Amino acid sequence: MFSKLIYRNAKRGRKENLIYFATLVVAIASFYIILSLGRQDIILFLKEFESDAIDKLLAQMPIIYLFALFLLFFLILFANQYQLNRRSKEFGLYLMLGMRKKRLILQLLAEGLITSILALIAGILIGGFLAEIISLTVSKLVGQGIIGHQLSLSVGAIFYTILGFLFIQFIALAILGGRLFKREVHQLLYEQMDKKLDMGHVRGNVFHILAGVVLLGISYWIVLYRFMDFGGLLLFVALALGSLGTIFFMRGFGKLLGLQASLYERKSTKGLHTFTLRQFQENVANRSTSVAVTSILITLSIILIADGISSILDLESVNNRSSSVYDFTVNGDNEKVEKFLTSEKMAPYVGDLKLLEIGKMKYKEESGEGELPTSFVEWDELRERLIMAMPESDKEQFLSGEMLGYSFDVENHEALNLFGAIESLLPDPYLIPESSYNGLLEAIGDKPLNLHSNEIVLYFNPDFMPVDNLDNMPVLDKILEEALQEEQSLMTINDQAVSVHPSIPMRGLVADRSVEIISAFIVPDQMFEQLLDTETYMSYWNFRIPQNLQDQKGLMKPMMEARDVLHTSGFTFESYLQNFGRQLFFVVAGSYTILYMGILFLIIACTVLALQFLTQMKQTAGRYVTLSMLGAKRHQIKKSMRKQVLLTFLLPMSLACVSGAVGIKAMTSFVVIYIEDETLLFPMTLAIACIIIGILAIYGVAVARTAERGIDQLRWKPNVD
Repeated sequence: MFSKLIYRNAKRGRKENLIYFATLVVAIASFYIILSLGRQDIILFLKEFESDAIDKLLAQMPIIYLFALFLLFFLILFANQYQLNRRSKEFGLYLMLGMRKKRLILQLLAEGLITSILALIAGILIGGFLAEIISLTVSKLVGQGIIGHQLSLSVGAIFYTILGFLFIQFIALAILGGRLFKREVHQLLYEQMDKKLDMGHVRGNVFHILAGVVLLGISYWIVLYRFMDFGGLLLFVALALGSLGTIFFMRGFGKLLGLQASLYERKSTKGLHTFTLRQFQENVANRSTSVAVTSILITLSIILIADGISSILDLESVNNRSSSVYDFTVNGDNEKVEKFLTSEKMAPYVGDLKLLEIGKMKYKEESGEGELPTSFVEWDELRERLIMAMPESDKEQFLSGEMLGYSFDVENHEALNLFGAIESLLPDPYLIPESSYNGLLEAIGDKPLNLHSNEIVLYFNPDFMPVDNLDNMPVLDKILEEALQEEQSLMTINDQAVSVHPSIPMRGLVADRSVEIISAFIVPDQMFEQLLDTETYMSYWNFRIPQNLQDQKGLMKPMMEARDVLHTSGFTFESYLQNFGRQLFFVVAGSYTILYMGILFLIIACTVLALQFLTQMKQTAGRYVTLSMLGAKRHQIKKSMRKQVLLTFLLPMSLACVSGAVGIKAMTSFVVIYIEDETLLFPMTLAIACIIIGILAIYGVAVARTAERGIDQLRWKPNVD
């Protein structure tokens, strides 16, 4: 009999509080997904290149999991409090009929256990399915065809999901059971009287609103204009001020809603406008802090989801090889390396095999004792013209000698970045022979250089130069064109005037990072031999996977096979896979964890709003019966209730949208959120809006339907329809 009672009550509780049960299922599914991350194909793939970084990422997952459990604990506590209050009279009757309090608490724990087990089963099944879909989708997006898909079911993730969830559920029920144990029968039967609503004074409420607006304004100003001051510490000040401002604003706004209700009373008696607004006002004014917290959670959710989606959009840039040419770079004795790369077992994977030579320019001989060696390069004329091409503010600082340092930045003028690149190149610039760079141009199908003996090219590494298009530099091309018309040399090397060749395609010299230079001179082969400091000479063999092999197997699989063969050679080598894996790691790490926390914040905020509304409706159920007695139709009452639901969700979301927009603007301005292709900004904004509005709409509809069922169950006077 007791077991049947437990089962029946648990079943009824899930049906009547479906929103809470669905939230538990979603939370459990998210727990499983984040804990099973180490079993997904994309992580297994990345471990081969970024094992240390992946291990660090996976080591952080328990921290994220514990933080999520901490948040979910308070949600469960709040939801179960609502559930117990709703069943208060039922518990009072049990005690009147002779049930002991210990047995009642045992019943509650048993009901919670049944609900938890069902939620765990549903959540783990859904989480496992979603984990497979996510794994396959991400693998497809990044072009990963090197690993046969394998089931990512994680026993460890299942174990810790069950353990953590049951633990917080037990703690929450134990706390609430203790509170229930202390309540007397008459308190359970007649419930506790609601506190009288204190609307305060108009002046005080206006002060709260103004204080909230001022604090929010200061917070927005800090975020937009002082985001990185003091190492980002001001960001925490902005967060604190914004949170406090939101609380003040909600407190004053909720109480001043009565003024609008008074206007309705004077202008219209049609419908239930005044009743709707009064109910909404009471909901906000009584729980202004709770409403403010949900608004803050939605704000954080908007920002985190934006950051996560921007990371996903970076998948396109991961696959974009506009500046990368070679798939592999091999170091070693030139003859031995060339022999191995052209051998029978390696040759099928080698296309466009080219030798890259590079080294630094030697210094002039010391002219006297104690004097520093000087460079062969003089570039005063080019230096002066670059300064004159800068914006007035930068130009004045250079001419006055106030410019003591500068940094590369995409926001800088092209002339300033070029000046910094050439300045860093001297006094011992890197040299690249013309024949080496011609090999790279040939690999990309471009015309080779044909330099004269007194002609050079300025090379800029696309991985380090923050210029939108290094193949076309208008400022430099204009300077070179003017110098050509004036028949004036801009540079001298070894006291010989040289002319600078106009822009050429700028590409990465090697597969990954073995040559980390910002700029260099591409010079005729004879000049390279004359000016090279032989102690700095380095050579690299570069090659690409042949196109016919890519057409047959794709790019990733042949690269992995070639890598395995190269491991047997004993030569030092690097591959584009390392660069690809490094970029992909940051995308995956950012998108997984940030989106997880953003959606979790949003779900918690929506659940709190839903349960808060349903709690208030239960407490004021008698008012709906009174409306019926006064002649209100049931469809009118339901329409009023739906408006209340809309307003309840719309108020915190409206303020959250403003705060979230400010946060996203600041993060894009300071390149925390970065979208390389600005045409993707609209799709990203649309995706964020769809996610936020979609989840809020789902919860809103669920709350409205639950409330409608509650209205239908009330005792109405006859013929109210």
